[in-house]
Amino acid sequence: MNRPEDAPAAFAAAWNAHDMNALAALFHEDASFVNRFGHYVRGVEAIVELHRPIHETIYSDSELRNDLIDIMPISDGAAVVHFWSRLTTGPAHPAGPHAIDTLILAVLTRRNENWRIQALENVTLTNPRTGESVLRP
Repeated sequence: MNRPEDAPAAFAAAWNAHDMNALAALFHEDASFVNRFGHYVRGVEAIVELHRPIHETIYSDSELRNDLIDIMPISDGAAVVHFWSRLTTGPAHPAGPHAIDTLILAVLTRRNENWRIQALENVTLTNPRTGESVLRP
């Protein structure tokens, strides 16, 4: 990634290709990841291993669409990026085709002129009164 604002599109492209090498290339080796269920992993290998099984099964026919919300520079070589993410599942998912909206917070840092994700957290949008997932308008 050449700029922090490239993160939403790059993440969606890797997801939609179901390409674990492309996914790995988005993260620093020592990155951390928290999925929408609160599962924390550290290290790019663990991030890939968290995603590989679901991309081979329930999300094998899924599609991700990301929309940049904002970028907050922290320093010359670090930024926080927020983006909306809509995951649309297909028939491979046990619950059948459906959509899920999440909000992603990613911290990107630049090393050797390359921007990569240092930390990413994904939060499912839910109704606080019922706990049910909701879609943004």
